Amino acid sequence: MKRFLAVCAIAFSATLFGFAGCSSSSTDSKPGTAGVTADRPSVAYVTNGVASFWVIAESGVRQAGEEFGADVDVLMPAEGIGDQKRMIEDLITKGTDGIAISPIDPDNQTELINEAAKYSHVITHDSDAPASNRECYIGMDNYLAGRMCGQLIAEALPDGGKVAIFVGRLEQDNARRRRQGVIDEILGRSEDSSRFDPPDAEIKEGKWHLVGTFTDQFDRAQGKANAEDAMSRHSDLVCMVGLFAYNPPLMLEALGQAGKLGKIKVIAFDEADETLKGIVDGHVHGTIVQNPFEYGRQSVRVLAGLTQGKSLAELEIPENGFLNIPARQIRRDNVDEYWAELKKNLGEE
Repeated sequence: MKRFLAVCAIAFSATLFGFAGCSSSSTDSKPGTAGVTADRPSVAYVTNGVASFWVIAESGVRQAGEEFGADVDVLMPAEGIGDQKRMIEDLITKGTDGIAISPIDPDNQTELINEAAKYSHVITHDSDAPASNRECYIGMDNYLAGRMCGQLIAEALPDGGKVAIFVGRLEQDNARRRRQGVIDEILGRSEDSSRFDPPDAEIKEGKWHLVGTFTDQFDRAQGKANAEDAMSRHSDLVCMVGLFAYNPPLMLEALGQAGKLGKIKVIAFDEADETLKGIVDGHVHGTIVQNPFEYGRQSVRVLAGLTQGKSLAELEIPENGFLNIPARQIRRDNVDEYWAELKKNLGEE
């Protein structure tokens, strides 16, 4: 709290002494933004980790900075929730106008997000914190995307069988919803994003046997070890499902070393090069892709607009506060087209 008070004190003192940095031309009513005019807002994009997915998002952020006249910064916490917390606190202290956050643990970060929202415009992206005071969420419906992933599983395995799910952490809203969508879809359940099957329980229903959900807390070595462990414990495993961008490449590496590429079906999330090449080579049946480039671009567009005094309605944010950027299913028949689009967004073509 001292940091927040310090920000206000600095802004107040600057006003008293007529510092040029505290221009009254800014239309932003948020505290803590006195050092930046609305003509050139400062926007920070905070991810939930370090991954190729976020490199794509960064390209969208950088493009949007030029497109919408904002000074942008991209922060990727490499050491988990403590690192992300420090980054957010530092941004508030600096008087950043707008902050886009992908919360690592929304249930335990609500207070931090609410505190940040007192001093800056705050939105969430990729993973939501719906109980917080964030102004909107930019991303996809992770539950429905999970169901799309479940469709790929059913498509690849018409006879069912043993399935293992791999993900970084289930504290994240997107991970929980994604996983539940997968389970509900393959079991033929009705849509209910509030449903939650315990991750440590095996689920046997009809032709399907979900052997477990393996988490790694963004530890790549553990992620690969989880894939090896699943194969070791279940010699008749027929499918591996990776819900975070780095999971499928680790699964493919483990399968290759075990001589089981093509023998165990791989269903993926996101667009890591290894995953897309796996689709081309026939080792990955398909993947669900988001649009991280547009997540980054839209986050800057919205935050810059809010700082300049525009309303959410003027920025074309629906009344429910959810700007939906739909997911897509990528298979062998459309992977080349998608990969070319991705490279274009990254400036590689």
